[in-house]
Amino acid sequence: MKRLSVLLIAAFGLLLPAGAAAKGPSAATITGPGLAAPLAINGIGEGDTSTDLGLLVMDGGYFPQTFGGSPNPLLRSEPSDLGARYLVTYTVPGPADATLEQELYPFAAHGPVTYMRPGQSFWGDQHTHGGWYRGTPQLKAMLLHAGLPSSAPRHRSLLSLALAIVRHLLP
Repeated sequence: MKRLSVLLIAAFGLLLPAGAAAKGPSAATITGPGLAAPLAINGIGEGDTSTDLGLLVMDGGYFPQTFGGSPNPLLRSEPSDLGARYLVTYTVPGPADATLEQELYPFAAHGPVTYMRPGQSFWGDQHTHGGWYRGTPQLKAMLLHAGLPSSAPRHRSLLSLALAIVRHLLP
């Protein structure tokens, strides 16, 4: 019995460094079309989906995009019809605090999509895995409740923008 206890304690000790290495963000801000100011997303960013930040992290693919994983839940390629692009900036505490950026497409066809650029540096010698991730309906609902526009902002074409400028300049 004593030997079993020692083995369990040793096994638990081996698991701690791996879990400690995968720290979640402490805060996030979202910028993009239809937002007058950056949208702050707060809560616990380490697997607690009862907070807005936890839901964004877990249902937005932060961990597999940052650290990789097996099985790999990332999409094989960029989805089509992404819609409006927002930028999520995460504050990542650690040995050397960092910020990581993730693109967010809440109005993509078939549900929200995120993308994290591979190779972003954090914690001194770490780099993001990167990739595309399909979010959940709960993620989109939280984003709307937190302050994202209720529908995709309309994109003005370059031509319509140019015409609006010309109209403004003409008497």
